[in-house]
Amino acid sequence: MDLTGAALSEAEVYIQTHLPLTEVDDLPGARMHLAGPRSGLSRLQRLNPHFMMPYWAHLWGGGRALVRFLAERPEAVAGRRVMDLGSGSGLVSIAAARAGAASILAVDVDPYAVVATRLNAALNGVALTILQADITGEPVPGVDIILVGDVFYELGLAEQMTAFLDRCLEARLEILVGDPGREFLPRDRLGLISDYEVADFGGRIPGVAGVFRFQR
Repeated sequence: MDLTGAALSEAEVYIQTHLPLTEVDDLPGARMHLAGPRSGLSRLQRLNPHFMMPYWAHLWGGGRALVRFLAERPEAVAGRRVMDLGSGSGLVSIAAARAGAASILAVDVDPYAVVATRLNAALNGVALTILQADITGEPVPGVDIILVGDVFYELGLAEQMTAFLDRCLEARLEILVGDPGREFLPRDRLGLISDYEVADFGGRIPGVAGVFRFQR
């Protein structure tokens, strides 16, 4: 589903009105539109049959770990072309921009995520190229490094992502994965670089999430 015209404007207004500006502890000085107790996302989901699960409205453990990693090691993306795959709210993209990435492509299948990412990028004064698409069946992107946070939560999606990332490895792209250890994480394909104490699911579940190198 694409959002165009009135639907696009409605999504922007809804996010700006119902998702309060929130300080992001993992990225000091950053503010983003994130869901709160009165955001009404469940009601919006009931009323709109095309509305997907609003993962983009919350911060997740894998993305938070990637943000912390980029703050500690900005050289991982500095001067490089970055893709943020499954960009959600745009948090990892904003962190990559702050770390000095040469360019950032933020990609998500959810049209509301794309709107939220654009609004959040503007709030934080960073320039992104934002794409709504399922790129897992597309040619390997023209980037240097892919950042992947919190995408291994369903078996089918995990298999789809792993196959795509394998093609990216063949093209010699670097791939970093942030995840708190979800069930379908391809653990045998990951090398742990660092881990962090972070909260998952919008700050509700404390725990540890790792940053991993995706590898053969």
